Amino acid sequence: MNLYYFLGHLGPIRIGLFLVALVCSMPARASSYDAPLPPQLSSDPDLCAYAPCREVMPGADSFSPRQGHPSYVEAYRQAGATRQLFGYVFLSTDIVDIPAYSGKPVVTLLGMNTKGVITGVRILKHSEPILLIGIPEGELTRFIEQYVGKFAGAKVEIGKSQADEGQIGLDAISGATVTVITENQVIMRCAYAIARQVGIIETVSRPAARFTPQTDLRDWNALIDEGSVQHLTVRPSELGVASTGEPYIDMHFGYLNAPAVGRSILGDPDWTRLMAELKPGEHAFFIIANGTASFKGSGFVRGGIFDRIQITQEPDTYTFRDTDYQNLYSIAAAGAPAYRESGIFILRSKAFAASYPWRLRFLANKIDPQTRTKTFASFEREYWLPGRYLDGGRPVVHTPEPTSLHVWKMKWLEIALLLLLFAATATVYALRDRLVRRATRKNKNWVSIPKYVTWTLSIVFVGFYGLAQPSITQVLTWLHSLVFNWRWELFLSDPLIFVFWWFIFITVLIWGRGLFCGWLCPYGSLAELSFKIAGALGLKRFQFHLPMPWHNRLRWLKYGVFATLVAVSFYSMGIAEQMAEVEPFKSTFLVGGVWKRAWPFVLYWGLLFTVGLFIERPFCKYLCPLGAGLAVPGTFRFYGLKRKAECSDCHACQKGCGSLAIDDAGVIDRRECLLCMECQILYYDDHTCPPLSQERRRRSKAGLPMTPIAADGYYIPIKPVGADQRE
Repeated sequence: MNLYYFLGHLGPIRIGLFLVALVCSMPARASSYDAPLPPQLSSDPDLCAYAPCREVMPGADSFSPRQGHPSYVEAYRQAGATRQLFGYVFLSTDIVDIPAYSGKPVVTLLGMNTKGVITGVRILKHSEPILLIGIPEGELTRFIEQYVGKFAGAKVEIGKSQADEGQIGLDAISGATVTVITENQVIMRCAYAIARQVGIIETVSRPAARFTPQTDLRDWNALIDEGSVQHLTVRPSELGVASTGEPYIDMHFGYLNAPAVGRSILGDPDWTRLMAELKPGEHAFFIIANGTASFKGSGFVRGGIFDRIQITQEPDTYTFRDTDYQNLYSIAAAGAPAYRESGIFILRSKAFAASYPWRLRFLANKIDPQTRTKTFASFEREYWLPGRYLDGGRPVVHTPEPTSLHVWKMKWLEIALLLLLFAATATVYALRDRLVRRATRKNKNWVSIPKYVTWTLSIVFVGFYGLAQPSITQVLTWLHSLVFNWRWELFLSDPLIFVFWWFIFITVLIWGRGLFCGWLCPYGSLAELSFKIAGALGLKRFQFHLPMPWHNRLRWLKYGVFATLVAVSFYSMGIAEQMAEVEPFKSTFLVGGVWKRAWPFVLYWGLLFTVGLFIERPFCKYLCPLGAGLAVPGTFRFYGLKRKAECSDCHACQKGCGSLAIDDAGVIDRRECLLCMECQILYYDDHTCPPLSQERRRRSKAGLPMTPIAADGYYIPIKPVGADQRE
């Protein structure tokens, strides 16, 4: 059957569905990517009935139920007639809730012996797309194996060159910097928290707060303004539940031991009574709340714990029991809001220091909008008592920098070079008129030098070195963030991609998608450069364009692929990320060589590359979902390309357009144009542009001077001096 006949009857949308289904059907390996976990894993007392504890604690033969806060299990080994404590096993999501690049935590099981040395690490589930289809699962396994033998209190950093004195540097996974930095924090913070709790690492007590003798009472608004009362709100959309018009939880909270704050909140008699009841090293907090949920927890019973709220002060976490709770009947501060529930909670620990910052953490079940499965999520608000209430003011505190900031500092040079490349490219294109005016049919090739340089830098620096190839998966993530939950840290975690997308966003609105797709896309640059090199090496006579009728049909394919991926992503982001393998970007740049992929990916990549030697940019024209997504806003770009009135009848530019973006009426399809500047060179060339060529010959024949060509693409009219010089 003729291929054209087959494609014509199949239709663009159906072809798009066929292609993404074909890619999705490629063999996948078993991995921990979005692996289904039993719901009992996060709640059942018998953790090891649902987790492979023996894998992270080799040599143990029995395990205790969950204990402690945060929870862990004890591992035992039978030695003769006695059972000896052998170590500890713990689940990362019981201790920390640090989102990785996907916005979801990496669920990790860890083992640690009685000396605080990590004995095993096993990732049970992650949602990192780069580790699904870009980087082999074995790379992740090799990375976490580096932690075996490390002490829980060690300072471990990613990248040996980044490690300072006293730190241990670990090899990262190329292309997954954000993921491994986050996982490093998860592993080491969990190990440290449990080691402290079981007494392996001694607690370093901070000095107790000394309060100033201030007794002036403050109203509610004054307490809010100075930070003595903090506010934490969780909305239904953040948990994937239906909105009722009310917040899921809306809490105000504060620290009561400070005299001015406590007296303002409780009133002098109640505050005096409460302080008299407290023992040294005990601290009182108040919480009032509204909303559809309860901060006390629906499962709270006498003798139990309040499982919805915690106080955290690095690296300690404090949970309250029923004996730590007192009723709060009213707020004395004028202007206090109405509330549905309230309470006073007593923290009994000398390790807590009120002069240092701490956080109130609210825990809740989050429903995944795609799978409808439940996960545990935490929401926090920092509290730091104002310095006016502390004798000597607030102490100096070293706050660990966010993961995203750490990554930006590590890549400052790459960011600067990328910005320089963008600035140079945008400047060259903005000054294109000056370039093309100097070009003629004989020397026009020198105008292409900036493009060749840009293509080379894009391939080598942006693609292979920086691994910053933009992808449709980032568009899908952005769309989902707008709909479900916006997280700046998710986008800031990869600085090169973040900077690249801002450049794309700005230039698409100014010039359309062509500056990115035609000049700076690493894969597009590779396809274009390989096509040019193939032509220079003798294949030019075999290179061709598809007939315009077929081109006009097949160019809609990429829109079908794009629409399919968007629709599927709202059903399952995991499936959409697999289907996004229709992009050959990961095989090209992110895996250290396409030959490291499974054979169907190698075959697909090789087919695209081979066809691209004979047809200019076939993937960009007919399959690229990212190009289709950028073409939509590019329709409304501010600046188009210059055209003459005669362009409607002239086909000179159409014949030289490698993007096939000019129709028979001379109209440029701004969605398909890749800004190659060929038509703009012809626009000012009085030997190639038919209208200009005719006028040049007429003037030459009439003996008239050849005046410069104006911005509108015509010779500047000659001012008549006498009748014999009139045109």
